[in-house]
Amino acid sequence: MGGTEQNYVNEAFDTNWIAPLGPNVAGFETALESYLGKGNNVAALSSGTAAIHLALVLLGVTRGDEVLCQTFTFSASANPIVYQGATPVFIDSEPDTWNMCPDHLEEAIKDRIAKGKKPKAIIAVHLYGMPCKIEAITAVAQKYEIPVVEDSAEALGSTYKGQKCGTFGTIGILSFNGNKIITTSGGGALVSNSPEIKEKAVFLATQARDEAPHYQHSEIGFNYRLSNICAGIGRGQMEVVDSHVTLRREMHQFYKELFNKREGVTVFEEPSPDYFSNHWLSCITINAAKTRFTPQEVVSALAKDTIESRPLWKPMHLQPVFKDAPYYGATVAESLFNTGLCLPSGSNLSGTERQRINKALKPFL
Repeated sequence: MGGTEQNYVNEAFDTNWIAPLGPNVAGFETALESYLGKGNNVAALSSGTAAIHLALVLLGVTRGDEVLCQTFTFSASANPIVYQGATPVFIDSEPDTWNMCPDHLEEAIKDRIAKGKKPKAIIAVHLYGMPCKIEAITAVAQKYEIPVVEDSAEALGSTYKGQKCGTFGTIGILSFNGNKIITTSGGGALVSNSPEIKEKAVFLATQARDEAPHYQHSEIGFNYRLSNICAGIGRGQMEVVDSHVTLRREMHQFYKELFNKREGVTVFEEPSPDYFSNHWLSCITINAAKTRFTPQEVVSALAKDTIESRPLWKPMHLQPVFKDAPYYGATVAESLFNTGLCLPSGSNLSGTERQRINKALKPFL
């Protein structure tokens, strides 16, 4: 917490705005729109997952459709496809950013069209805060006239060629879950350069109630709006978002220096100056043939000192729930899962805690 969040929450109590609407909701949306840049419209929602779900609804995804989705991601990127009765088609990563491979994306589109199933949407992710090859992905999407849902749940504050992540796609989404760069406890947002899309998203997120003196509904709606209390936390968090990004990037630099001379350990970082990552999580890959230790041995050593680390995301096409879904690509995502680790990355890690991490990793350095 930055320190001012409680002021906005107290204001909500003092003015009796405890519902999923109110001054904090409007203020949080305005702060996000200002941060993302001119022309962006933001609808504050209850979660990033809700934002992806509404994005698919707004793009007309229905039962029997297919949606292309990055395989190397958290399940929340893919689950909303199934909510709509559609089928996820998973795409492998490329090794530079660990995100959706534009070549495999086009391969999948061509093959699905040849099979009589043109995909209805593409869900591209900026994984661990690292911008994907969004320029190449949107070029492929435009070529085949398929809208892009830009999953920026982990990438608030990241940029590609100076433009904020979440503002490239037809619809962008953000997450403010408790582990993200900023948090509203739980929450998310839908981003669009179209005021009409924002207006329709808010309509659907508030149970799609028609304008009438009574409760009337012509469409199926959802209870997806962010509360005024949580939005108050978000307003305070927006005052420290840049400092949180700086702190995460400092943790990344800490690991770069720590593993600088350790052959076989690679710290995940930007492939060129075009990319600016918030380094939401600091990650490494381990070549066990060179290091003579495995990722699991590192996890176990850290755990002995009560320091948590964990494997990278398990690809969606390897998940039991998606075992029958189509998949296009090679084994980049699978290899990353087998060799990679997420290390402690919190914005509030102190110098003392870094020393503990250093000491626990010393046998491997």
